[in-house]
Amino acid sequence: MRVDIGDGVRLFFDVVGSSLRPTDEEMIDKPVLLLLHGGPGSDHSGFRPFFDRFADTHQVVYLDHRGNGRSDQRSDPSGWDLDTWADDVVRFCDALEIERPVVLGNSFGGFVTMRYGSRHPGHASKLVLSSTAARPHEEESARRFEELGGPRARELFESIFVRGEPFDPDYATVNMPLYNRRAISIGPRRIWRNLRVQEHFNQAFSDGFDLRSDLANITDPTLVLAGADDPMTPVGASEEIFALLPDGVGRLEVFDDCGHGSYIDQPDATEKVLREFLAD
Repeated sequence: MRVDIGDGVRLFFDVVGSSLRPTDEEMIDKPVLLLLHGGPGSDHSGFRPFFDRFADTHQVVYLDHRGNGRSDQRSDPSGWDLDTWADDVVRFCDALEIERPVVLGNSFGGFVTMRYGSRHPGHASKLVLSSTAARPHEEESARRFEELGGPRARELFESIFVRGEPFDPDYATVNMPLYNRRAISIGPRRIWRNLRVQEHFNQAFSDGFDLRSDLANITDPTLVLAGADDPMTPVGASEEIFALLPDGVGRLEVFDDCGHGSYIDQPDATEKVLREFLAD
């Protein structure tokens, strides 16, 4: 499904679960769990089917960012920036009359969630920052990739994320299998990618990406999830996010034997923590 959020831009989304829970006496509104995918340039498919299970308590909404996946503006880079993507969350919610969602962002989606939480405090009921970072941790990531995959893995990481060079297809076969402790098999037709968005954003990332000042403006209860063995967003990045959130706002959970996206490597433990946070 697509919805027009203004200026003729349509964002693709998918929904699991009803918005109302029936009881004998009334129909009760269920809260929305809105998921912002990683990438950039990817789509929401990496979240599924894991997050479908939360449809018992929430209406689960998967969103493809502008320019990403199946959403519009795939060739115009004018809106490929964090401010636009963050504001799109509000525009999307307005278009569908979603109020006070729980917003979960993984990796690049966490960047969008941090900027959204900073620019629109109070719009969400809660935030979840999964395997993300407020700034590059280049040396630590490069070292971890080299430990896991040798000098070639380090060189590929540095060429793309430090020097801002065009995406090398070898990264998909050399580095991406190192993201997780658990082997992942993804067919070539599962993910809709837009490499132009990825290359555009990676250049900005290597030129001085920094969201640390945004964190002080976040007022919504925020759960930070991290994998102890994550090479892309090392655990120190999540510890930094937690330390920079206002007092009493954040909660940090670090999962052992876990890489990028704790729901992939530690699904049961991640579900337990998320259900506690969502029900609190």
